[in-house]
Amino acid sequence: MKRVGVAIVSFNTRDLLAGCLESLTTCSLPFHVVVVDNASRDGSAALVRCRFPWVTLIDAGRNLGFAAATNLAIRTVRDLHPTLEYVLALNPDTVVGEGAIETLVAFLDAHPRVGIVAPRLLNPDGTVQSAAFRFPTLLMTVLDLFPPGEVLPGRLYNSWWHGRYPQEQSGAAPFPIDHPLGACMLVRCAVIDQIGMLDEEYFMYAEEVDWCYRARRAGWAIWQEPRAQVVHIGGAATGQFRARMLVALYASRLRFFRKHYSAPIADLHAAIIRAGMVRLILGAWRAYANRAIGRDELRSRLWAYGSILRL
Repeated sequence: MKRVGVAIVSFNTRDLLAGCLESLTTCSLPFHVVVVDNASRDGSAALVRCRFPWVTLIDAGRNLGFAAATNLAIRTVRDLHPTLEYVLALNPDTVVGEGAIETLVAFLDAHPRVGIVAPRLLNPDGTVQSAAFRFPTLLMTVLDLFPPGEVLPGRLYNSWWHGRYPQEQSGAAPFPIDHPLGACMLVRCAVIDQIGMLDEEYFMYAEEVDWCYRARRAGWAIWQEPRAQVVHIGGAATGQFRARMLVALYASRLRFFRKHYSAPIADLHAAIIRAGMVRLILGAWRAYANRAIGRDELRSRLWAYGSILRL
């Protein structure tokens, strides 16, 4: 019976982390969990030591960033189990459905050219969460910053042009994708051996997009398997520093375009972002003038938008 390595990065998500680890105990396959705690202040590390002694805990002592901490977890679990075939990269704000890991493993076993498979993600209310995406395009950047229904036609929202897969909301059959949301993805260790680990220059966001892009270029397929289902709370760690995380998001997107696309495309992507930030700055001042937001919120938004302009 194959063992699965599970890599989790925690940052001030104590209660959610407990629920995530509890949900893993329903897995019938042998598994080994490594949690890297990025200097949480809410007792996350103490919780793992006390309630989950079967988990290997690494207290990083500082915030390594998501990519670096995930790499540390993956290296640790692979060192402990050198013959490991699969690693599950899992966010702490998830609840893994019964049989989900087994379904993902069975899918990779049956499809040797698939390097990464992800489950269907659900919101806490049971509705389907968008978790399958196309690789970033300039049009997707435009649609993010000039939202459909607000600036552009609303029918473009959640469409193929916006990087979505229509079958995700309706179908039950597995389907190929460019990349999943990184909240839960089962990765073949052979893929890691071929393309390397996550790029640690991404502090937060887009690291899984970069990983999947490199995997696809190396000839591996990536699929979503909807019969495996995982509840994803979403934003539990990143929502703690909203302005800073917005800056991190656009820094990561800029890095992705500069790393993988031509210079003219990357420059145009940056120009679209600049135009979008100017629009958001004007909108923030308008909201403040209309008393829709207060001075502190205005200051936070202007700091974030200005920081992105300077990237």
